[in-house]
Amino acid sequence: MDWDRIEGNWKQFKGKAKEQWGNLTDDELDQVAGKRDQLEGKLQERYGYAKDKAREDVDEWLGRM
Repeated sequence: MDWDRIEGNWKQFKGKAKEQWGNLTDDELDQVAGKRDQLEGKLQERYGYAKDKAREDVDEWLGRM
């Protein structure tokens, strides 16, 4: 699946993102609004991930979609 599809259907994918990263709040996921770079930034803030780790996590999640 490509990221454009996730961005366009973020409301549907937001629940799946919440399952994956339960520490992210609904408000944070609303702020992300399907933008990958913002999701990676929130993961860095909330989980203390390095930039590469956040990118890897999002890639793995995307691969399961």
